[in-house]
Amino acid sequence: MPSGSSHSDIPRHVAIIMDGNGRWARERGLPRREGHRAGAESVREAVETCKEIGIKFLTLYAFSSENWSRPKAEIKALMELLERFLKKKAPEMHRQGVRLHAIGRLESLPKSCRRELERVIEQTSSNQDLDLVLALSYGSREEIVDAARQLAREAAEGGLDPESIDCESFAQRLYTSEFPDPDLLVRTSGECRLSNFLLWQISYSEIVITRKFWPEFKKTDLHQAVEEYARRHRRFGAI
Repeated sequence: MPSGSSHSDIPRHVAIIMDGNGRWARERGLPRREGHRAGAESVREAVETCKEIGIKFLTLYAFSSENWSRPKAEIKALMELLERFLKKKAPEMHRQGVRLHAIGRLESLPKSCRRELERVIEQTSSNQDLDLVLALSYGSREEIVDAARQLAREAAEGGLDPESIDCESFAQRLYTSEFPDPDLLVRTSGECRLSNFLLWQISYSEIVITRKFWPEFKKTDLHQAVEEYARRHRRFGAI
């Protein structure tokens, strides 16, 4: 727990836009894939730090729907890295009590990645210490469209009165329906935009932006983000 903080100051759910792998590598004269490999180490450290602090949910923006437009070689490297990460880290996640989830249009992922993802999700399904949510092939606009389509189908089939649709019923059709909304959103690399990430869910999230690239984001940086969160007064529209 950060120094001077109480349990009430700790966010229950932290979401992170992990940005800057490519720029980190470029500054060091390395290929982009090395930035992604270094970023995977920051993922491990973030998970461990969340457990230490007492954060219960961690959502990581790992691969956006827009990332499919990147060069095929980079996409292939990213998918291979994801698969290796899952194979290598699954026993560690299980020992740490981490329960893995994934959100997004997962059918777009390569079959081998999906199989490994499903295997680790099943293997860790009974864990309760930390829920780790990977946003993969994820886009918030697509998520909202998918939720709207589901509501439309239910209404067309006669199982739902359109007049009964409210914020709660809409949220229940989102990919994140089983998780609380993030209390804290962290973005690395200094960019000040949301990049199509959890647009519905972060309506009242506190936002912390750091100029550090994701491979540079370590334990002390997450502690500092939580300390910044603890200093803020969340009014949710009230005075």
